[in-house]
Amino acid sequence: MNDDQTAIQIRDLNKFYGPFHALRDVNLRVRNGERIVLCGPSGSGKSTLIRCVNRLETHQSGSISVLGTELDDDVDNIDAIRRETGMVFQHFNLFPHLTILENCTLAPVLVRKSSRKEAETVAMHFLDKVKIPEQAHKFPGELSGGQQQRVAIARALCMKPRIMLFDEPTSALDPEMISEVLDVIVTLAREGMTMVCVTHEMGFARQASDRVIFMAQGEIVEEAPPAEFFSNPKHERTRAFLGQILGH
Repeated sequence: MNDDQTAIQIRDLNKFYGPFHALRDVNLRVRNGERIVLCGPSGSGKSTLIRCVNRLETHQSGSISVLGTELDDDVDNIDAIRRETGMVFQHFNLFPHLTILENCTLAPVLVRKSSRKEAETVAMHFLDKVKIPEQAHKFPGELSGGQQQRVAIARALCMKPRIMLFDEPTSALDPEMISEVLDVIVTLAREGMTMVCVTHEMGFARQASDRVIFMAQGEIVEEAPPAEFFSNPKHERTRAFLGQILGH
């Protein structure tokens, strides 16, 4: 495939925390418009991998390119990648002293140099998309956890990224709030947003991903389309993980 069809290219990636080998020779290619779910036990390197993609973590060897830009120590390259890559974390990381609308307009005004009026129009569009436009003038503390996570997604979308990274976006939520956040992510997936999502929500993986990738001990152990991944896992570690998480 041509380079313009590749969103993320990771080659022979290694990451250490002191003596701990967190990522071991990871190779992964994500195509434009592809939806990837990363799953695996705690400490398997899933979150570390996607945090390396926008330089929240620094890798020691191997290479990462995002939309054709090589991720290295060049600050301009890092900034270029971050402008095109939205990220949603476990915890919402909203500014508590700013209204929801202000949280959503801050980066477009400061980074993309949008006018405040334009930024507010875009913000209201995405708050409507995540089904909470009526919360625009409230503060984060006045919203439920599920609503705050939807704001975090809207805030990321306000930068009009070409890629979205989700790091266990529902793990800090009460069970009754999980579906409202997943519904928003499913909608984005169906609209063709390129995304990589670290999650234990296997129903979401079945419904919205093009490929499920299982990691263990810093390595990609298995990857397959969801139908094949769930019905016919090849590796014993994958079968053990699915048996544990799905209860069979």
